Amino acid sequence: MLVLRRIMALIVKEFITIMRDPKSRFVVIGPPLIQFFVFGYAATFDVTRVRYAVLDEARTSESRQLLAAVDGSQHFRRVRNLTAERQIDEVINLQEARMVIHLGPDFSRRLLSGEQAPLQVIVDGRNSNVAAVALGYVSAIVQQYNAQRQTGFILKNSSVMGPRLVGRAWFNANLLSRWYIVAALGGTISMVVVMILTSLSVAREREFGTFDQLLVAPFTSGEILLAKAIPGITFGLLDSLFLAAAGVWWFAVPFRGTIAALIVTLFIFMLSIVGLGLFVSALSTTMQQALLGSFAFIMPAVILSGFTTPIENMPGWLQIATYANPMRYVVRVLRQIFLEGADLSLVGPQLWPLCIIAALILPPAAWLFRHRSQ
Repeated sequence: MLVLRRIMALIVKEFITIMRDPKSRFVVIGPPLIQFFVFGYAATFDVTRVRYAVLDEARTSESRQLLAAVDGSQHFRRVRNLTAERQIDEVINLQEARMVIHLGPDFSRRLLSGEQAPLQVIVDGRNSNVAAVALGYVSAIVQQYNAQRQTGFILKNSSVMGPRLVGRAWFNANLLSRWYIVAALGGTISMVVVMILTSLSVAREREFGTFDQLLVAPFTSGEILLAKAIPGITFGLLDSLFLAAAGVWWFAVPFRGTIAALIVTLFIFMLSIVGLGLFVSALSTTMQQALLGSFAFIMPAVILSGFTTPIENMPGWLQIATYANPMRYVVRVLRQIFLEGADLSLVGPQLWPLCIIAALILPPAAWLFRHRSQ
């Protein structure tokens, strides 16, 4: 009973310290909201309203029909009609357009005679993602245009229809990249909050001169560790659950899994992040060192988590390194819960590595509390 009272006193003291510090209060409330909306709206792989120019040397009904299909797509916006090939360099170099569609003078003649009708698409490769996606959209429009022409020809000449491709995307029917980003956003942003809060906890005590008082008080290393871990876990859980709810209600991301799987996953993840934050804090002698140590972990953790780029695309040796990254597991699990409808039984294989990371990092952090008094 006495031990519980001591721990509760330490926990209350940590909560009061965080809430009385304006900077800490801002870290808990301000950045998560700002980052949530910035990432939710800005971090998207969808390419829409790409500026493009047209050089139509054919000027026939066939060329106009094809260009009308491009104009009718939400992915493109025509900004200029060119009259000569020399203008292509100008619009691309000055970035007036990211793409130029060039139809030769013999486009319709070749098309009507059954020959291949070349269609040149020139893209600005300075932004490789936009260029690749735009080329994919144009390719799809051209394929649809060809399919419509072939269908019309077959209907006029035969009653037999050719094969028709019907595509279907599971879990994200409209292939919205915002669902992919926002589903894992709660865990990513809360990781930053928890890492900063916990990394500052011990460093703040040292900088303010109260750490020595804490060491001579009748508290064990485990009690100190627990008291400093619980506020970080609490604020991290509240932030991540709030952002998960905001993702569902604001960005209309589907939540198909179970609440229990979400809470258990986030709790174990917060435990591992708190361990890392306390380890950095115990190594640091000033708050500036603690912040630098936190950001030295945060950036690689996000990049190597699969949050924006697939882990499978990374070099083999780097893929092995990601197994030590807690973010790798929570990003995958959150997407499984939101989009795939996973429950605890399905996300279990991703949770035990988080438990191992927490078990490996928390004891060294507790040991450093006692052995780094300076």
